[in-house]
Amino acid sequence: MSLHRRASAPALMLLFMLASSIMAPAQADSGERNGLSAARLHRVNELVQRNIDAGEITGAVSLVARNGRIEYLVAQGVSDLARSAPMKKDAIFRIASMSKPITAVAVLMLVESGRMRLTDPLSRFIPAFRNLAVNVSRPPAPALALPPPGATPPPPQTFLVPAAREVTVLDVLTHTSGIMSGPMSTAAGDALLQGRQPRGLKWTEDLAVVPLEFQPGSQWAYSPIAGFDLLAHLVEIVSGQSFDEFTAENIFRPLDMRETFFWPNDAERARLVGNYVKSANGLTARENPDALSGERYFAGSGGLMSTAESYARFGMMLANGGELNGVRLLSPRSVELMCSAFIPDTLPGRSPGEGFGLGVRTITDPVARITTLSKGSFGWSGAYGTHFFVDPTRKLVGILMIQTPAYPMRGDFEDAVMQAVVR
Repeated sequence: MSLHRRASAPALMLLFMLASSIMAPAQADSGERNGLSAARLHRVNELVQRNIDAGEITGAVSLVARNGRIEYLVAQGVSDLARSAPMKKDAIFRIASMSKPITAVAVLMLVESGRMRLTDPLSRFIPAFRNLAVNVSRPPAPALALPPPGATPPPPQTFLVPAAREVTVLDVLTHTSGIMSGPMSTAAGDALLQGRQPRGLKWTEDLAVVPLEFQPGSQWAYSPIAGFDLLAHLVEIVSGQSFDEFTAENIFRPLDMRETFFWPNDAERARLVGNYVKSANGLTARENPDALSGERYFAGSGGLMSTAESYARFGMMLANGGELNGVRLLSPRSVELMCSAFIPDTLPGRSPGEGFGLGVRTITDPVARITTLSKGSFGWSGAYGTHFFVDPTRKLVGILMIQTPAYPMRGDFEDAVMQAVVR
């Protein structure tokens, strides 16, 4: 029998069907939306629940958005332990230092309008910052004898030297200014810091008398409050508006961020999530959770409160190159600058693979950072546990709102979101 005999019509049909099934592209999973797997997004839910069950957090609202659309918004756990109140999607969180990227955008808006430069010295706006001093530790003298057991070491001796150059707006945006950025400068400025509430942002003008922690630009060290409060005050000086008025008029109302604000009314306060710290006795309520906020103190460093959905509109604007739903706050180039690594990971104080841009961390090498985030992703976190990131290449935004500083959850949340991206 010939091996080349003609195949029958039914056999040809079968071969055609098999070939078509092999060559046809895989059909989209019915649970896939906007390039995100619904089944895989459920792993975000599982991550949050594990941390609730372990007593790490009371609850959370987690959100994932892509291409300007919210694809995942889930509330879990409780918002208040005393009342066992269920967490709701519109719960309001104290976002602490997630206020800083909003302050950075306010500064960039003034830069775009030509009223401020990144290279401007602070003294252009507050002349007292023209002649700053830097605190330097004096090397300890060689010990002539061993100290007795349990003796307290003497405090380090310091002396002052002139700053090698003036501190610029860019230095403050990138946490390389030395303004209340370490133990010496923080101790020297503590009295000013404690008096900030009644004075509002004007308290930062007196920071000119506080010695810098290091020479400007020589290292990266976080300025938790002073630096970005000072930037917010510069916005006030340049714009002629209070910082809450400027952000409401130029950021929150244009983006329809109706539930992002500095101080809640009675109805909003009822929706505030309880703020907790972990102790030997489990989660306990934090004393004075409103320390970063005030009715007259509009802290650019950490005073804002927001819902996940409201903050997502800010994140989606950044992911979309400065525009959301036809409203443009920044040019695409300004957003590119914001997430550029002005400070490389090689500068003392930075971590491998993670540079720093204008008010945000930015991923420069995912392998060095050991992260699933894409190169160029950026974002920031808050001391009370909140966290967000933006992947501008994928136009992806991830937001985790919690009110306990469960810091390991940040990386776990990033991984859970990124593994759900399937195309």
